[in-house]
Amino acid sequence: MKTLIIGASNNPERYAYKAAERLLAHGHEIELLGLRAEEIFGKTIDVKRKQYANLDTVTLYVGPQRQPEYYDYIVGLKPRRVIFNPGTENSEFETLLSEVGIIAEEACTLVLLGTGQF
Repeated sequence: MKTLIIGASNNPERYAYKAAERLLAHGHEIELLGLRAEEIFGKTIDVKRKQYANLDTVTLYVGPQRQPEYYDYIVGLKPRRVIFNPGTENSEFETLLSEVGIIAEEACTLVLLGTGQF
């Protein structure tokens, strides 16, 4: 199961970093998209939007004010679900995703992993 982290960072204090670390620890494959082409856990953070194959989940770590620029991109990736982590909730985008058959889930990736619900 492959997860794309949007808002990836190499700062260990950021939740996106912690999510990448925990996803890998739980055996999940990850892709990273962020503002700077840095490296974490042996993977480079992509700064250009790529078409990732076999994507199950997109987990968001960008606020709702920056999300509109990602709407078409994320819908085009056709993930099974998009996780809106705390602070990223966006009813407009959640509705759009639901209308095209993508699960929009307001949850915390770290909590889902910690409780075996990911």
